[in-house]
Amino acid sequence: MLKDITLGQFFPGNSLLHRLDPRTKILATLVLVIVVFLARSMLAYGVLLLLSVTFVLLSRISLKTVLKAVKPLIFIIAFTAVLNIFFARGENILFEKRFLFFHVVICAEGVVSAIKIALRIILLVIDTSVVLTYTTSPIDLTDGLEKLLSPLEKIGVHVHTFAMMMSLALRFIPTLIEEVDKIVSAQKSRGADFASGNVLSRIKALIPILVPLLLSSFRRADELALAMECRCYNNGKGRTRMKVLRMHITDAVFLAAMLLFVGIYFIPELPCSVLGIESLNFTF
Repeated sequence: MLKDITLGQFFPGNSLLHRLDPRTKILATLVLVIVVFLARSMLAYGVLLLLSVTFVLLSRISLKTVLKAVKPLIFIIAFTAVLNIFFARGENILFEKRFLFFHVVICAEGVVSAIKIALRIILLVIDTSVVLTYTTSPIDLTDGLEKLLSPLEKIGVHVHTFAMMMSLALRFIPTLIEEVDKIVSAQKSRGADFASGNVLSRIKALIPILVPLLLSSFRRADELALAMECRCYNNGKGRTRMKVLRMHITDAVFLAAMLLFVGIYFIPELPCSVLGIESLNFTF
């Protein structure tokens, strides 16, 4: 099960998204995250879902692989949706009944809010995975972040260190998942039971997994630091790159398309007086 988790992995390829400059993909991901959080209506979420499907097709990564990124978050999505169903209030009541000390009320607005929250999380995971991590190697991602944030160096921000930390964090997600899978298999072979018992018993059963995982993580971090010191790592000072990042016409077209999408998305939100017309009837 843990081997099916694809979060943070890189899938080599030669698709359009793979060939884009990492800075282009970082900016596009940032725009997508902002737009997803600002979406209000179901039509807006439908448009964003269609855009996500387009990105999946452009990346040439199978839909099954993309959906695996959502799989670890199913519990969080379901829990958040249930909370919205029972606690969001509105005028259109679908169900109302009192159970002992609880007064249960389910409104249509709560159901719609739950659907929006679930779609928002799914869209965020799919967009950030397909546009960024699935199609960008950790090295390219580090270089892209460093280039984009390089102006912050003038105010004393260690941009290279921050970019390296982000890259290593993404790089070791699959490694830690594999380590967890090995530890769980080893504990099960020793008779450990992680499936039976109440919630408290299951939480206690995780201790034989967490302790070896933490020790292994510290050991890997120490080995990585030692390896970097042996290779004379000096925080990127005077570093040259074999592959210099350059934006091409494809990157410009992709960014222009994203800006056009954002423009079309935000036009309905502008005041009518700014646009010089009386009313807008095509709001999302």
